[in-house]
Amino acid sequence: MKNFGLNIWSNNNFIIEDGQIKLNYKCMPSLLQIVEDIRSNDVRGPILLRFPHLIKSQIRTLYSYFDKAIQQNNYRGSFNAVFPLKVNQFPHAVDAITSQGAQYNYGLEAGSKAELILAMSKTPSGANITVNGFKDKEMITLGFIAAQSGHNITITIEGLGELETIIEVAQECNLKVPNIGIRVRLHSAGSGIWAKSGGMDAKFGLTSTEIIEAISLLKDAKLLSKLNMVHFHIGSQMSDIAPLKKALREAGNIYAELKKMGADSLKSINIGGGLAVEYDQHVMSSARNYSIDEFSSSVVFLLGEIMNAKNVDHPDIFTESGRFIVASHAVLITPVLELFTQDYQEKLLNFKEVNPPLLVELIELNDLLNNTNCIEYLHDALDHMESLLTLFDLGYIDLQDRSNAEILVHNIIKKALYLKSSNPTDELAQLQVKLQERYLINASIFQSLPDYWGLGQHFPVMPLHHLNTTPLRAASLWDITCDSDGEIGFNPDKPLYLHDVNLDEEEYFLGFFNVGAYQETLGMNHNLFTHPSEYTITIDEYTYEIKNAVESKSILDILDSIGYDAEMVSSRLKSDLMKSDFITEQEKNDTLAKLELFLNQNGYLRTTN
Repeated sequence: MKNFGLNIWSNNNFIIEDGQIKLNYKCMPSLLQIVEDIRSNDVRGPILLRFPHLIKSQIRTLYSYFDKAIQQNNYRGSFNAVFPLKVNQFPHAVDAITSQGAQYNYGLEAGSKAELILAMSKTPSGANITVNGFKDKEMITLGFIAAQSGHNITITIEGLGELETIIEVAQECNLKVPNIGIRVRLHSAGSGIWAKSGGMDAKFGLTSTEIIEAISLLKDAKLLSKLNMVHFHIGSQMSDIAPLKKALREAGNIYAELKKMGADSLKSINIGGGLAVEYDQHVMSSARNYSIDEFSSSVVFLLGEIMNAKNVDHPDIFTESGRFIVASHAVLITPVLELFTQDYQEKLLNFKEVNPPLLVELIELNDLLNNTNCIEYLHDALDHMESLLTLFDLGYIDLQDRSNAEILVHNIIKKALYLKSSNPTDELAQLQVKLQERYLINASIFQSLPDYWGLGQHFPVMPLHHLNTTPLRAASLWDITCDSDGEIGFNPDKPLYLHDVNLDEEEYFLGFFNVGAYQETLGMNHNLFTHPSEYTITIDEYTYEIKNAVESKSILDILDSIGYDAEMVSSRLKSDLMKSDFITEQEKNDTLAKLELFLNQNGYLRTTN
């Protein structure tokens, strides 16, 4: 894996220079420099960095490719996009989306009452709001209020019951009726983990029979003029473009048929989301078999072809590709707290005046190891280790002898790996996997990378520094939760190699990339670890600015958020301390001050400098 697969997943947003990973934008700051600036204010634990310019870049890319396809294919409809709030509802993410997308009239999509309220309060004037998901009368009435308030809103019906409720609300009030969309249940299904979003067994959408019934209901209620959109969605993170093409043909023909049935106001096809993001760092595991160019060209060409054949005006095209827009904008940074082989440092050797003969031979192997003899000496060292373990089990050597042997053998293996790094052997490669290093990271996978835990979704990960040296340690990543599932294990098919660093002398930071979609909204407070401290980074030609600091919740705030009376918890702890014996009043006051400090810090570890 060259350069941690940066050329595969980063879309040229990041580069390696001077041994560090940097933003490939304007003054090109390094991530390490940004992190050190933040941590200079005593911030500890994981950090989430937001880069609004990456959101703008993705929005610009989406619109520019669709606009190009429209021109090349003489397509007579327009392109429009909305961001599905379920992908990331966090305030500074939404603020970046709406501000960076304003010039494109980029709108929002809501799938719940709370998201609809958020969309109504955040959508730029004139931009579209689409409403998906199951709805009750209250949610539909909110859609009427949004229309009355001047929003360009379309309520997508997922079943005939919702349409009947829209008709009922329209008859009961004088509010402006919002636009109406029909989500169609296609025969076509998608591909990958989320393929069940499409197909006849899909959770949402109307069958052909229900669509015909919906048209009849709209005509009877004199609301057919409000039907303006056909909507479909075949799944998130589409790996293959062929199912999309099939779905486009099916939905396009449904649209054309509805126009012929008298739905004259129908003017849009919403193709949903699903535009895939490259998460993998390895060439053989590409997330999609298409480019954004092919995606946009296929959509425009196929819809145009269908409408021309049916003699129907070209519809406006809508997309709801949220993952594509925001995944790249957020980077999770976490320090490594511990390397589990740090106990094998040579400074911890403690020899006796007289050592067992096999241990003496290991000392000589370690001292005399060089590029010529390293494989032979490595074999000898491994053989000696097995013999020494047997002697320990039989009681012929003690624990100190065993410790010395383990340290020596570990160092011989490490030296051999480095000596042969330019020309590795299969044996050494297998040894790397067998003797992989465990890196303890100051983060919770359940909180910050839930899709890894729940779906096996990989995320690009790499160090922020030391990138001018070759990493040789096969790496497993352990988080600080007390759960064995909180691990990103080493996968020989998709290997991650990291550096062998001395954490007593320096800190070592890892970055997890493309975490801006779903990870924050799905993150869980396992062990009561909460959302990392987050910062928005704006960059110009000369410098960068750290904005919108949102510190991770304090321990008391975490307890309060799940229903505990934080004040009562704090009072009980302080009361118990003040009633304790055996310490002086001064010691009580000093301890009380420490307790107060701990209660108002976040729950992540503070063992780093």
